[in-house]
Amino acid sequence: MTSSGELVRKIEAHKAVIGIVGLGYVGLPLVLRFGEVGFRIIGFDVDQSKVDMLNEGRSYIGHIDDSRIRHLRDEGTFEASAEFDRLQEPDCILICVPTPLTSRRDPDLQFIEKTTEALAATLRSGQLISLESTTYPGTTEEILKERFAATGLAAGSDYFLVYSPEREDPGNPGFSTQTIPKIVGGCTPECLAAGVALYQQVIDRVVPVSTTATAEMVKLLENIYRSVNVALVNELKLLCDRMEIDVWEVIDGASTKPFGFTAFYPGPGLGGHCIPIDPFYLAWKAREYGFATRFIELAGEVNTSIPRFVVEKTVWALNDRRKSLRGARVLILGVAYKKDVDDMRESPALEIMELLVEKGAVLSYSDPFVPRLGKTRKHDFSRLTSLDLSPSLLAGQDVVVVTTDHTAVDYDMVVQNAPLVVDTRNATRSVRGGREKIVRA
Repeated sequence: MTSSGELVRKIEAHKAVIGIVGLGYVGLPLVLRFGEVGFRIIGFDVDQSKVDMLNEGRSYIGHIDDSRIRHLRDEGTFEASAEFDRLQEPDCILICVPTPLTSRRDPDLQFIEKTTEALAATLRSGQLISLESTTYPGTTEEILKERFAATGLAAGSDYFLVYSPEREDPGNPGFSTQTIPKIVGGCTPECLAAGVALYQQVIDRVVPVSTTATAEMVKLLENIYRSVNVALVNELKLLCDRMEIDVWEVIDGASTKPFGFTAFYPGPGLGGHCIPIDPFYLAWKAREYGFATRFIELAGEVNTSIPRFVVEKTVWALNDRRKSLRGARVLILGVAYKKDVDDMRESPALEIMELLVEKGAVLSYSDPFVPRLGKTRKHDFSRLTSLDLSPSLLAGQDVVVVTTDHTAVDYDMVVQNAPLVVDTRNATRSVRGGREKIVRA
């Protein structure tokens, strides 16, 4: 039997070794944060190319500078590894692996399950395991704790198990890993004490909750809240389009109310690793309890319909200019899921591109953050590379579709030179000349 006190003292002295499984948009910022305060970190990833880049002091995430990785490597406080049999070395292990959906929109927990199996093979007394991946309530207890029980070690007395959902907003300069409050739920009070002690070393505010299931539900509520409200404004966008009302002006007007209203904005569809996916985790789990999550399902239907609306608006905009979409030259402006990042996960731009190709459009794209595309669910866009915006490029298109509103783009230049602009982000709101060329979608 092991008391959490010994581990807590080791953590507070910054003598604990930190292991982080999954070195992506969640795991790598955690590596940097723990390194900043003097912990030794071992990062684990199945992608050997990522491991090699990190060990060479290079970053593969656009908003993380190489120098930050090199600094930790030069100090000898960080190494990356693809050898999962080394998981017995860290004292505290944070799991930051993907949780996608299957083709039937059911939870795909293969990455959590594989990580759990690797941990079960190396789990030792005194270790702290924290699951950060977004998932349905019950995952920590039903998958990790149950599997670890087969090792003969007990949570809360031999090792410590918590759930602490990741909260990252890439590209947002107002928040960092350190300043975003951290939710922590433990399987037992001893587990919770160890988890809180760990995160207090690197996060300004740690918020303990009563159980791991509560912490799992907190994360889902955050993302479902956004999904439902984005669906609401997307549906209003469709109605305002028919009524010839500017939905952006409506939102700006409503935002002047100092209470009872929070602004959400429409777009070409939902993107990113959380909002389009996580609500379906709860909808799936709710069916186990005979409960229908109607708001969640409806929001998903609305949001997934928006890329088709964008394509339809593009078809009609071309039609009004006596052009057909088939054979039309279409430049997609921005393929990342949000502005000023290089993250393409679940980007609605890709769905729009797939639909345009199906209808015979001749596609190209420009995105300063994404120099090259790859394969998607339906199409292989690996032949495409980002084109530099220029007056001649824009003039050679039949239509430019703004799907990501990157700050660095000169939208005055875009509207001035393109014959037609379909704007899904209100990126051209400040453009004065050539507004007759702009179609909102």
